[in-house]
Amino acid sequence: MLLNSSDRRTLPGIESLSNVTCHTEQKVSVIFPLIFMTVGITSNSLATAILMKAYQRFRKKSKASFLLFASSLVITDLFGHLINGTIAVFVYASNRDWIRIDHSNILCSIFGLCMVFFGLCPLLLGGVMAVERCIGVTKPIFHSTKMTSKHVKIILVMVGLFALFIASLPILSLRTYEVQASRTWCFYKTEQVKEWSDRCYLLLFSSLGLLSLFISFLCNAVTGITLIRVKRKNKQNRQGRSHHFEMIIQLLAIMCVSCICWTPFLVTMANIGIYGNESLETCKTILYSLRMATWNQILDPWVYILLRKAVLKKLYGIAARCCGLEVITLPSWELSSIKNSLKVSAISESPISSNRKKTKLKKSPSADTNMELK
Repeated sequence: MLLNSSDRRTLPGIESLSNVTCHTEQKVSVIFPLIFMTVGITSNSLATAILMKAYQRFRKKSKASFLLFASSLVITDLFGHLINGTIAVFVYASNRDWIRIDHSNILCSIFGLCMVFFGLCPLLLGGVMAVERCIGVTKPIFHSTKMTSKHVKIILVMVGLFALFIASLPILSLRTYEVQASRTWCFYKTEQVKEWSDRCYLLLFSSLGLLSLFISFLCNAVTGITLIRVKRKNKQNRQGRSHHFEMIIQLLAIMCVSCICWTPFLVTMANIGIYGNESLETCKTILYSLRMATWNQILDPWVYILLRKAVLKKLYGIAARCCGLEVITLPSWELSSIKNSLKVSAISESPISSNRKKTKLKKSPSADTNMELK
């Protein structure tokens, strides 16, 4: 198809598609993106139902804030699959003919905005969740008084608005998103990047994503070390610790999935932003790293589906039987061990408890002798 000058102006980046190595004229089947979208929507819907049911159960407990963050993450992935997947299926079904389906570049702008928003939002939410759990374990009193459902909802709105602002920057600066070399998606300019603004968008997106992954790693490390120290100090008081470990296991799984899936794409975008037109990144490298990043939205919900307390207990029992070990019943989880220790110390130091101890000693004459023997 020959393109005139007006077509080249209305679709930025389309003029270079005929010379790139990953561009093919073969008709691409729509079955693969359709299956991908269906699996993503199904898994995220199932995880959303599980998390919302758990949130209704623990609405007034310390786990409620974590469940609210997790539910928002899964819902974001759900809408990401629904919106981006629908556009991708439409593009594949149209044989990637952007000139015919998007002559005014409106669809590409919406597609690029959604790609940035639904890509950046889960990364930011993962970092916020790690910070929330770190505060909940290291500062339980502050967490119980300040991290209420109202504050969590305010944080979620701020994260969403911030991600939307970053995604809207090219449109606000009168620069459009561009069709990428594979003609299957739209994003920032990644081919022949010369202007500083194009580099700035790529570096901003990649730096925010990598920073979120670093914050998740740092906060999860602090949380894990704190829980191990508390467990060693309070070996007898195990009540209420299992739900912390459950959440930490889920956070670690989310962090590992995000690092494995997103790091190649973020590093690739950073290299293009730093080196610009001299970058050695090819269109095939960008496309493969993008496909790895999209797997994050499918694997995230399975973390909450599989790594739940009930499933973990069953897996623990199966593993113990296979190894010939005695199955130990995991304690029930109500409050954190740090809160329990503070509660016990407060009760023991209260004057009411001391008066009760004195009356008990007066009533039982053998109490003194028992105390001496002990």
